[in-house]
Amino acid sequence: MSDLTNNELDAPPWRRVESTLMATARLVRESFDARLEPLDLNLTQASLIAYVAEFGATTQTQLADPLGIGRPAIGSVVDRLQARTLVERHPDPDDRRVWRVDITDAGRSLAKQIVEIDEVLRGELRHGIGREERQALSWVLTRLQHNLQSTIKKPSPSQAASDADADDRTNRSTP
Repeated sequence: MSDLTNNELDAPPWRRVESTLMATARLVRESFDARLEPLDLNLTQASLIAYVAEFGATTQTQLADPLGIGRPAIGSVVDRLQARTLVERHPDPDDRRVWRVDITDAGRSLAKQIVEIDEVLRGELRHGIGREERQALSWVLTRLQHNLQSTIKKPSPSQAASDADADDRTNRSTP
């Protein structure tokens, strides 16, 4: 068990919590991608199919946020899935400029397989981790996400200093 808790905050960068978190996220993606490979899908594609199967036709913009990718990237994912006739685009009845992404019968059939793969793999990933531990982890990760979102909105200390210097130069040159 001591090997599992050796990620101290004052440890070298490769042993810090953040490094462990990034390595774990990478392994989760690799695990899902490997399990989805027989379906000729990756995790992003499978997530899009599962989302549309569960929630119905939606716009690309509405898909981008819950899947955690940008709008241009979601368009490429939709293009690939549409080429395989797993999803299709239809004009939005309320806004002719907008296209809604909907699942096809082939996509719906594949969505059932995706759910089965997801359930099995999640069970394997959670092996030996109790419900209370998962809830605590979820709480910590959610807190970390909020902290990170607030740092994205703030300029770094060096950027803030650089901006202040630029403001000073502008104020000195203005009569």
